Amino acid sequence: MLLSSKVKSLTIAAALVGVFSGAAHAQYAGPSSGAMAQSVKAILDNPVDDQAVRLEGHILRMIGNEKYTFSDGTGEITAEIDDSDMPKEKIDEKTRVEIVGEVDTGRNRAPEIDVDTVRIVR
Repeated sequence: MLLSSKVKSLTIAAALVGVFSGAAHAQYAGPSSGAMAQSVKAILDNPVDDQAVRLEGHILRMIGNEKYTFSDGTGEITAEIDDSDMPKEKIDEKTRVEIVGEVDTGRNRAPEIDVDTVRIVR
């Protein structure tokens, strides 16, 4: 009788530890150990498809439908930015922005950034 009570208590304790440790992990919103590209030069030197990027710099020019040239001062790269992901405020080549997205590599073209968000840096 005493043994089954101990087993029951240990089972409940293990379940609670699992629940609470999972909840703590799920709430973490900081950086991960996954390598995030830190510069355009690093992306161009070693492009990794689907690698996360967060870069600050300038959108220099529009080069096509939802395609722009982006520079962080270390190099220039094509950024594909959906119109809906652009800031509501007017920006130009002098406006400092942060872009967040991922590297998109192609077989017969230079790597690009598939941008998820653009934020004006003040």
